[in-house]
Amino acid sequence: MSKKIFTDKEIKLLSNNPYVKSVSSKAITYTDAFKQLFISESNQGKLPREIFEECGFDVTVIGVQRVKSSGNRWRASYQENGILGLQDTRSQASGRPLKRELTLEEKYARLEAQNNLLKAENELLKKIRFAERGQSEK
Repeated sequence: MSKKIFTDKEIKLLSNNPYVKSVSSKAITYTDAFKQLFISESNQGKLPREIFEECGFDVTVIGVQRVKSSGNRWRASYQENGILGLQDTRSQASGRPLKRELTLEEKYARLEAQNNLLKAENELLKKIRFAERGQSEK
């Protein structure tokens, strides 16, 4: 957490950005879409500051260190867990993460749930593409 405290004016400015989910006086919560955009742009060789500025953020308001640390955190999370690592799961979490080793059945159940989620996402994307194709022909 940064030591910088946002003023009411800065909070209002930041909350108007479409890539911001919420802002408090001490923290910014970015959208999952912005994190994914950040990773794709970063993989193309852009610097974190450039990406933030292109997305309409004032880096002097946010703070250079916050930009760097956010980028480092998202890249590490992406390398470890892929796209799922970029999602904000705070509303879904039930508390502390498990410290014990999962049984084989629990691991299988989690993988099966993840697989079902990915299948559903693929089906949704297929429907979107099909709908877009239908509209472009008209």
